[in-house]
Amino acid sequence: MIATAHPLATAAGLDMLRRGGNAVDAAIAAAAVLGVVEPEQSGIGGDSYALICPRGGSEVIALDGAGWAPAAATAEAYRRLGLATVPFEGPHSVTVPGAVDAWCMLARDLGTLPMGELLAPAIGYAEDGHPIHERVAYDWKTCAARLQLDPHTRRIHLPGGRPPETGEIFRQPELARTLKRIAAEGRDGFYQGAVARDMVGYLNKLGGLHSLDDFAAYRACYVSPIRSAYRGLDLYQCPPSGQGFAALLLLNIIAALDWPELRGADAAPLSAIRLHALAEAAKLAYRARDQAVGDDPRSHELVARQLTSDHAFSLARGIDRRRASDLPVPGPVPSNTTYLCVVDRARTVVSFINSVYQSYGSAITAPESGVVLQDRAAGFRLIDGHPNCIGPRKRPFHTIIPGLAMKNGKPVLAYGMVGGHFQPFGQAWLLANWHDFGLDPQAAVDLPRAFSFGEGYRLERGIPETVAQELAAMGHTPVRWELPLGGAQMIELDQQANTLIGGSDARADGVAIGF
Repeated sequence: MIATAHPLATAAGLDMLRRGGNAVDAAIAAAAVLGVVEPEQSGIGGDSYALICPRGGSEVIALDGAGWAPAAATAEAYRRLGLATVPFEGPHSVTVPGAVDAWCMLARDLGTLPMGELLAPAIGYAEDGHPIHERVAYDWKTCAARLQLDPHTRRIHLPGGRPPETGEIFRQPELARTLKRIAAEGRDGFYQGAVARDMVGYLNKLGGLHSLDDFAAYRACYVSPIRSAYRGLDLYQCPPSGQGFAALLLLNIIAALDWPELRGADAAPLSAIRLHALAEAAKLAYRARDQAVGDDPRSHELVARQLTSDHAFSLARGIDRRRASDLPVPGPVPSNTTYLCVVDRARTVVSFINSVYQSYGSAITAPESGVVLQDRAAGFRLIDGHPNCIGPRKRPFHTIIPGLAMKNGKPVLAYGMVGGHFQPFGQAWLLANWHDFGLDPQAAVDLPRAFSFGEGYRLERGIPETVAQELAAMGHTPVRWELPLGGAQMIELDQQANTLIGGSDARADGVAIGF
């Protein structure tokens, strides 16, 4: 089974499985297609993370495909450029893309099919064109102003001077040539040679600090996943510099509360008390995240100390059942990402996520290669001494987090939620929908969502007005939110029946299909 945010990507991954490829093959093929058909969300100019459980066993492999900052990038260098913070657009927002090396590493070590075969569907859609789907067309229109910032982005992604409409055919011949080069030469076809010269040369022309060696030397890496127990499950996340720690800590706090309204026969998934508990736990988890997470040895020590049950109980004791605290929560930062999950017949599980951060990343497109470059450097801080302070070849704080749940040493759920800062909150919501409230994956994905954010408590359609009123009485500020909150995919492994149950978010264009 495979679940993605776009039907063409799901079909590409499914085809790899039908050909005898494994879950890793299917994930790479689907991710490559997503980078073509959802260019605002992800692509070869962005980053990847993955959690993999080979053949349904107890081992969990974590891959960190986050790109790094240029060797010349320091807080002082950025301050000399007149920057108080790292921007979300332009060359100084760009980190070296990590996705291509991550895909090539996984294909080499864990896949079964050649990279040329895995990239063939994406190459076809880039070269011959693909129809624009409804959600993609909507997203394209919302970020049209950003696409005007760079002449090559404007030329390629605003054909005819406007965003494509639903059903129109869109082609990217420059990107097709680059994908063919990767198919033939592997990671060196991207990080060295003509493609690298195109990316680095254009960034340097715009004032960037990047060098060819920054690209040639980059490598994705296998890392030790972090884990935490939640009501009979073992939950896995990638370690810092990703924010998966916040998702685990948030759920630890919820488990420590153990209020009867949060689980059991009398619990309701859309109750005000559940939303209140999540908001208060999130404030604590996000505060810890902002203090601890970075590409720094101190982060691992801080995370290990804060994922103990004793720490969660101490935080939970400070939560008032009836009143919202005045702790700050993150302010809105737009983010675009795509998540997918795959399970093959041998029960290898892949939980996989790709992103260019904001819509179209830095808004810079390399002119000859057609690569849209991410703006992940905006995740850094310019605060000397902070674990997430920008530095030479450091990986930035990262929002993208694939999730994986195990029970009794066997995988039972691959899941993920996109949406920048929303992801830890959204993952906690999604997992509890399934585990605590007994919803199947599609119902767990479909349930209306909420998110306590800087300007108020965003409530999707479907959350009753009585709940909004109760939240207001507790001191929250409910905001009726007409846009979708995040996007999710899930695959459940029923270990007793040996069957798979999938779900893919109606808030996007995707689908889950198995055979």
